[in-house]
Amino acid sequence: MRRDLAPDYQLASADQLVSQFTQHPLICHAKRVALYLASDGELDTRPVIEWCWSRGIAVCLPVLHPFSKGHLLFVDFQADTPMSSNRFGIAEPELNCQTIIVKSAIDIVFTPLVAFDAHGNRLGMGGGFYDRTLAGWHHHRLGPYPIGIAHDCQQIDRVPVETWDVPLPEIITPSRRWHWPL
Repeated sequence: MRRDLAPDYQLASADQLVSQFTQHPLICHAKRVALYLASDGELDTRPVIEWCWSRGIAVCLPVLHPFSKGHLLFVDFQADTPMSSNRFGIAEPELNCQTIIVKSAIDIVFTPLVAFDAHGNRLGMGGGFYDRTLAGWHHHRLGPYPIGIAHDCQQIDRVPVETWDVPLPEIITPSRRWHWPL
């Protein structure tokens, strides 16, 4: 469904997402956040990245870990950061050891998703990258606070859940903020 959304709808949704960010106290007080660049019909995050920069909030993006299969690294992202496509065809910063940001220095990790339900369960693309990244938070509340980003149409009745899946305490859509105590 997200792939079929009209370009005008995508633009309006991205602007509405910025409005959700401006009203969120955790986001407004964050020093550094991990976002991602949209692909495959995902909600465009570029406007929120620009908003973060305008507020002095540092932004980092995920990069597929070159030596640890199935894991992510986070790299500082600036307007002039050199980019390349990873093996999935997703744009990511070129890996530079000097720009890697340790997870403990990130306040919020925003996760993409394919679908979500009313209990904070998230269906990803199937690689488990974000579940591995957020495992410490899920079990011990260690690491950055996770928030999902989705179009409103990505909510479904029930997401199938596996033992390794990490439920999210919040999901933000263009029209609302979903929040669940975990």
